[in-house]
Amino acid sequence: MQDHFEEKSKVWDQGSIRVDSAKKIADSINEKIELTKDMEILDFGVGTGLLGFDIAKKVKKVYGVDTSLSMLEKLKTKNTPELSIDTYHQDIISSPLEKSFDGLVSSMTLHHVENLKAFFETIYKNVKDNGFIAIADLQSEDGSFHSDNTGVFHFGFDKEELCKIVSDSGFTKIDFQTIYTINKPHRDFDIFLLTAKR
Repeated sequence: MQDHFEEKSKVWDQGSIRVDSAKKIADSINEKIELTKDMEILDFGVGTGLLGFDIAKKVKKVYGVDTSLSMLEKLKTKNTPELSIDTYHQDIISSPLEKSFDGLVSSMTLHHVENLKAFFETIYKNVKDNGFIAIADLQSEDGSFHSDNTGVFHFGFDKEELCKIVSDSGFTKIDFQTIYTINKPHRDFDIFLLTAKR
């Protein structure tokens, strides 16, 4: 697997937009989903754990999966005996996880997934009955959010199109809402949170 984040991982946690975004996404998930101490959660595209560690404070365990080994290595330096994330370095579409989870969270990773249908069909099998997904990403944009679009397959997402793919994969009670806006010098970018039940 090619690691597009090898250089970026070194300074990832220094990006104020990223850190603030992860906090806002975590707060929005907490408002929408009742997280409990008996839950095991998968953070898809966990990166350095900016979202995962926040979620980990409220649940039994967070597991993080990412295709970037350098990001996972950075994450591991932040693990403590009190708060840690177990990691998987794999592409879960081509090599699915055996384990099932009470829920899946994801922050700004979906636009890096080429085949959305395959992704949602895969994670449907990884979420337990009555479990949830909570996925945050960009609404449709013009491709200018990233300075480099290497590894970016979608310039944000259209609400109707994305909700249909999620529904076709078997999920129900789908909700899509704008949770905040990232202000960049050249334009603003809306971030959504999509939640659904298994």
